[in-house]
Amino acid sequence: MASVKLENLTKQFGEVIALDDISLDVKDEEFFVLLGQTGAGKTTTLRCIAGLDKPEEGNIYLDNVRVNEKTPAERDVAFVFQSHILYPHLTVYENIAFPLHPRKLSPEEIDNRVKDIAQMLHIEHLLMRNPNQLSGGETQRVGLGRAMVRRPQVFLMDEPISNLDAKLRAEMRVEIRWRQRQLGTTTFYVTHDQVEAMSMADRIAVLDAGKIQQLGTPSEIYNHPANLFVAGFIGSPSMNCVPCKIYNKNGNLELTISENGNENHTFSIRDDRVVKAINEIDIGRELVIGAHPEDVLVNHEYVANTFESDVNTFKAEVYSVEPLGAETIVEITLGKDTDGSHTIIKSRTSPNFEAEIGEHIYVSFVPDRIHLFDKSTGNSLLTQQDLTTPEFL
Repeated sequence: MASVKLENLTKQFGEVIALDDISLDVKDEEFFVLLGQTGAGKTTTLRCIAGLDKPEEGNIYLDNVRVNEKTPAERDVAFVFQSHILYPHLTVYENIAFPLHPRKLSPEEIDNRVKDIAQMLHIEHLLMRNPNQLSGGETQRVGLGRAMVRRPQVFLMDEPISNLDAKLRAEMRVEIRWRQRQLGTTTFYVTHDQVEAMSMADRIAVLDAGKIQQLGTPSEIYNHPANLFVAGFIGSPSMNCVPCKIYNKNGNLELTISENGNENHTFSIRDDRVVKAINEIDIGRELVIGAHPEDVLVNHEYVANTFESDVNTFKAEVYSVEPLGAETIVEITLGKDTDGSHTIIKSRTSPNFEAEIGEHIYVSFVPDRIHLFDKSTGNSLLTQQDLTTPEFL
């Protein structure tokens, strides 16, 4: 197998900068996910690694060997495209076996590899069928099998299951990850689906407009977003992000959520590390408070001293309720913006929680799970260490 290293990679298409000086280091046998929206530069990254596109600047290393000048065939990578195109005149067996013939393997070795892959992907009963006899999900599996049968140095996967229905996608996530672990093949996987990224990756790089926004494990990306873009992109629902300000009242720092100039809710900040971080910025500076939906707690009745102080609890109106079976998402309005639109935060509650639209309920944030961002730069004001045990009371 092989590691993959991208060093200051830049790729342009005319005036459009698709990749802007990105650097990544994918470890041997790692399942690495590049996550981003449409147009972020994900596919371009894969095409540069495969040798299909040539970058204007930067270097590409496979197993510590620079491959910028090598042809796609010389790089020994398998590219799994979003749309799997099978040879219509060949059977499933022949499609999967096709990449093995130039390697001059014996018929027995080819047969063993094809049947092994077919068994792993649960398509052994399809081997004698033609492509026009396959469903969309079956076609996806055959396409994956054709790539996997090669046993390349690196798998490059470009949203290979995005065209499947939800149930099949969930099944294929498990199968791809399991097969990758079994083969130990370094896998560079790109997707716009953060559920895929979180459930499959050893590490994730979040890409936006050709720039890496954050790199880390799924837990690090989710629990410690580096900026507002990552916070708003990761999670389903994503993190609640609401504008706020810091004030000094009688020597105490307070964080206040404001709507139309009216103070809706205030937190007294007592954690030394958070106070230190905030003391380095101007009082009154515009910030953004962030909290994941599961860290927004709701109750029909006021619960005193939820977090050793009732200043953390406020009353708000239910905007909508989404029962999802295993959980219920409650949307709460904090008021209206200057343009008349509602400022909404979401709470992930138990499936037994019931509320009516327009009802007033009590809301509180889990203190040590609150995030703070600079509104102008979008960057987090707290390091990972700061976010482990802070207190907002």
